[in-house]
Amino acid sequence: MIGKIKDKIRLLRHKGKESYLSVYKITGVCPKDIRFYELALLHKSSCVEAPGGRRIDNERMEFLGDAVLSSIVADILYKRYPGEQEGFLTDARSKIVQRKTLNHIAEVLGLPKMIRCKAIRFTYKNYLPGNALEALVAAVYLDLGYRACYRFIEDIILGKHVPLETLVRKEINFKSSFLEWCQKNKVKVHFALADTFFSPRGTTLFRTDICIGFRYITIGTGTGASKKESQQNAAKNVLKQLRTDKDFLQYILASNSEPEPEPDPAPEIEHDNVPEPTPELLEPLY
Repeated sequence: MIGKIKDKIRLLRHKGKESYLSVYKITGVCPKDIRFYELALLHKSSCVEAPGGRRIDNERMEFLGDAVLSSIVADILYKRYPGEQEGFLTDARSKIVQRKTLNHIAEVLGLPKMIRCKAIRFTYKNYLPGNALEALVAAVYLDLGYRACYRFIEDIILGKHVPLETLVRKEINFKSSFLEWCQKNKVKVHFALADTFFSPRGTTLFRTDICIGFRYITIGTGTGASKKESQQNAAKNVLKQLRTDKDFLQYILASNSEPEPEPDPAPEIEHDNVPEPTPELLEPLY
């Protein structure tokens, strides 16, 4: 309590206190260097050029914030669910840090109104708020350190805006999402059971391959304790790569194209019906 009072007093002494107060309302922490937060909300469409021609925007902070957020969420889940296994914890973290969840949190916090970007806002609206939230996590981490960032994620992001217990128990149908993507992009897809084998502990495991196109080219694979789980994991792996690898996307679309039809064979000539040449035809033309 005393610490929060000191923070508010310190905020009121800052020049340009409106910016500091805005950050405090969102994060619950008192900034030391407002420049980190200004950079976190600077989209590449409004980037500035530093001496030497280096572009300055929030993409590097998005990268750092993504890693810090994932690490802290993993630590929180590990402590909150001591009886759960690795698979549950991994899925729970994925549900929290997925783009849909981060976009929702960013919208609730009011980040879209604070992001500096040009008309590209409407083109990239599907993931721009979530990216800004990741950059904001990096700003808190760089400005105030790991502990302050941990409090921001635990108390604000998870404590106020994520129904954690409901979210981690919710099943995400990756196969359905991938099939919808394939239908939208007219991609022919097939889930094929590729192998059944035993784990070192003796449990039965299944491996599913995802094949596309008329040539059934394998683009992803997944394993699980059931056929359904292996299909879900295969779809999850492919969707993750689709979001992060543009070359992979182009490869799928190119591989899905229908092969060109072979040309019709030339008609055979029945030589028995060809007339014998006459002497006139055999004479030279000159």
